[in-house]
Amino acid sequence: MDITERRVCVWLCRQPDSNAPIAAPGWLTQTEHQRLASLAGPRVREFLASRWLIRQALSAVCGGQHRPEQCRPVPGRPVASQMPAGWHLSISHSQGLAACALSRQPLGVDLEPLQRRPGWQKVTRRWFSETEQAWLLERDDPQTFLQAWTFKEAWLKATGRGIAGNLQTLEVAPGFELSGDRPDACWQADSLAVEDFLVTVVYQTPDATPHRPAFHWLAPPPEDFNLCTAEDRTIDASLALHRSIQPGHPSRPLPEAT
Repeated sequence: MDITERRVCVWLCRQPDSNAPIAAPGWLTQTEHQRLASLAGPRVREFLASRWLIRQALSAVCGGQHRPEQCRPVPGRPVASQMPAGWHLSISHSQGLAACALSRQPLGVDLEPLQRRPGWQKVTRRWFSETEQAWLLERDDPQTFLQAWTFKEAWLKATGRGIAGNLQTLEVAPGFELSGDRPDACWQADSLAVEDFLVTVVYQTPDATPHRPAFHWLAPPPEDFNLCTAEDRTIDASLALHRSIQPGHPSRPLPEAT
C-alpha cells in the first residue's frame, strides 16, 4: 500500500497571475460548467484553480495510476472523489491561494491569510463559548484568534456541518487543547503557517496513533488551466501544530442527540 493510502495529504497552489479572459477548460464536468457560468470576476479563476488542484491531488494520491484529466470529484459540492473512487476531500481558497486535502477518512481544511483581523473580538463574543471568550479576549492576540477560528472551520467541514449553531461543537482551550462533540471516532488536527497563510486540517483517524499529514506545494496552473502534471515540492511540516481532539467539552456536557 502506498503511504498516501494511509495518511492525510494537503496540496496548495496559487492562482495564475493573470487577468486575461479564460475559456472554460474541456476537462470540467457538466456540473462544474454550470457553476462556472454563474461566476464572474476573480471568482472565475478561484473556482478553476480549486478544481484544477482537486484533479492534480487525486492523480498524485493514487500514485499516477489516473492522469489528472481522468480524475474528478462527485457532482455538486466537492466533498468526495468520483474517479478514483473512495477519497474524502475538502477544499478552501483565499486571496489567490487554494488548498485541497485528501484522505480515506472524513476531513476538512481551512485556509486563512495571516493578516490583522479587525473586529475579531466581536466575532469571539458572538460565536465562541464563554470559556473560549475568557482566554482569547484576555490574550488579546488576533493571530491566536485566527488559529482557534481555523480549527473550528476545519472541524465543521470534516463533520459535514455549517457555521450556524455549530461553532461551539469544537471548543478550543488555552494552549489550543481541543475537545469536540464526536466521541464515536478518533479525530486529530494540524495547523501550519505557509508563507502568508495559515492552513489547518482536521481529520478522522482509525485509532489514536498520531497520523501526521503530508503538505505539498504545487506550481501555479498555466493560464489556460491545462492539466499537465504540475511541479510538486514537499513542505516541511515539522513546525505544524498537532493536536488530538478529545471527546466532550470541558465546560459543559455533550449535547443530546437529535
